[in-house]
Amino acid sequence: MTDKVTLSKEEWKKKLSLEQFRILREKGTERAFTGEYWNHFETGKYKCSGCGEVLFTSKDKFTSDCGWPSFSAPADDIIEEKQDLSYGMIRTEVLCKKCGGHLGHVFNDGPRDKGGLRYCINSLSLKFEKKSDL
Repeated sequence: MTDKVTLSKEEWKKKLSLEQFRILREKGTERAFTGEYWNHFETGKYKCSGCGEVLFTSKDKFTSDCGWPSFSAPADDIIEEKQDLSYGMIRTEVLCKKCGGHLGHVFNDGPRDKGGLRYCINSLSLKFEKKSDL
C-alpha cells in the first residue's frame, strides 16, 4: 500500500458521486440487489472507488444471495476492521486502509472451505477492473 489518501470533505464531494459519498464517507448502505456488482462474476480486480487500491479479486467472490457483492477474503492487507454498534446491532465494519472509506461489513457466515468469512461490500464502494486477455 502506498501513502494514505487524506482529502477534505469538500474534496471527497468533488471526487465521488452523491451516492458514493454517502456510502464511503458517511457509512451508508445501498439497497440489497440494486448494486452493479452483487451478481457480477467476470474475472478481474475490485478496487476502492475512493482511492483505486485493489481490495478484492474475482477468485474470492462468491454467490451469497444477500444482495451485495460477497468475498471470502480481501486481496491483501488493505482492509481495516472496526466494531460497529449502530442500529442496535454488533457488527464488524470494513474500511479501506488507504483512504478510510466505508466498504461494508464482514460476517462469519461465509463458505467454510474458504475460512468462513463473508465480506459484504457495497457495489458503489468498488470499481471493477476486468482482467486483460493479453
